Amino acid sequence: MGRTIALCVTGSIAAYKAVELARLLVKSGAKVLPVMTRSAGRFIGPATLAGITGESVATDMWDLPSAGEVHVDLARRADIVVIVPATADVLARLAHGRADDLVTALVLCARGPVLAAPAMHPRMWEHPATRRNVEALAEQGRVRLVGPVVGEVASGESGPGRMAEPNAIFTAIEALSSPQDLSGLRIVVTAGPTLEDIDPVRFLGNRSSGRMGFAVAHRAAARGAQVTLVAGPVGLPAPAGSSRVDVRSAVQMRDALWNALGTDLSRADALVMAAAVADHRPAERSAGKVKKGGERWTIELVKNPDLLAEVGAARTKRLPLLVGFAVETGDDAALIASARQKLVEKRVDLVVANAASDSFGRDDNRAILVTKDAAEELPTVSKVSLADTILDRIRDSLQAR
Repeated sequence: MGRTIALCVTGSIAAYKAVELARLLVKSGAKVLPVMTRSAGRFIGPATLAGITGESVATDMWDLPSAGEVHVDLARRADIVVIVPATADVLARLAHGRADDLVTALVLCARGPVLAAPAMHPRMWEHPATRRNVEALAEQGRVRLVGPVVGEVASGESGPGRMAEPNAIFTAIEALSSPQDLSGLRIVVTAGPTLEDIDPVRFLGNRSSGRMGFAVAHRAAARGAQVTLVAGPVGLPAPAGSSRVDVRSAVQMRDALWNALGTDLSRADALVMAAAVADHRPAERSAGKVKKGGERWTIELVKNPDLLAEVGAARTKRLPLLVGFAVETGDDAALIASARQKLVEKRVDLVVANAASDSFGRDDNRAILVTKDAAEELPTVSKVSLADTILDRIRDSLQAR
């Protein structure tokens, strides 16, 4: 992310979720400046946030180790101020411009956007005073809210007031710090493996984790695109802001893909085919579990449809832009050769080539971007960073068209 975030934690039982948010922010490359109210310390310890962020925790107006004002110094350093959780009391004080602790003084002094994630009992959230405070904040336009959501709260009761999950808050922070350069574009992304069932117990699959495709969908949505994610069986949460369609087999992915693109391909501006679609499937699926037999078991396989090639062959206009992936086990020369073959045979515009050892099961990736005119070798970067690079190329190509 490359931004500096002042993460303010207030006194709510939901404060423990701020620890996970801090971890997500640090992992994304953000610098996190932790701030805690005194009551927040009754729920989590300052040492926890300090250990995750690598920064000392500010708790009151007199914490600055050198001459100066703590809230002014934090406001100068922070690109975004985030309050997680934001109690009913904090919202009230923000709405009335109070500056009676470090958090509220920091908000008044903030030079960038302020994001707050409310957390409270549903009756507190629905109280007329809280509604007036929320309306006042919306009218002022300085503090944006993410959540709350409907769900179970600490008392065991359920209703609006549960704090948004850390992933949703993280996505909202990214949206504040991300350019909206893909706004108005419709991007379809496929991700993960497909699993081809042999019987109700066994299947043929591959090692794809889906992380690359999910990173593309996540960053595309954060940058303003309308995203449809067609996902094979993976244990990853849906990126906020995307529409997710879950499938299992290659044939199911084919159906979902054409539904997302439209029969005339008019529903998408770009397709990023990051899924590792199985090349073959069993000719027959047994209705019951196949019992142990002899020393050998022969399974007849039939070829699966080539989803990207089908879309490339059906494309009669310059849209949608088609991006494919080529995963090989050879050296870079073999990667590039395979990618160039895909460019021609599948009639795609860009191929992301990477070695299996550099991509499967990892949070980072090393890739070569191959077009008809060039092969651009990229260093090893996080999959999120690579996703942004791929989306940059999509944006530039669509603008050129």
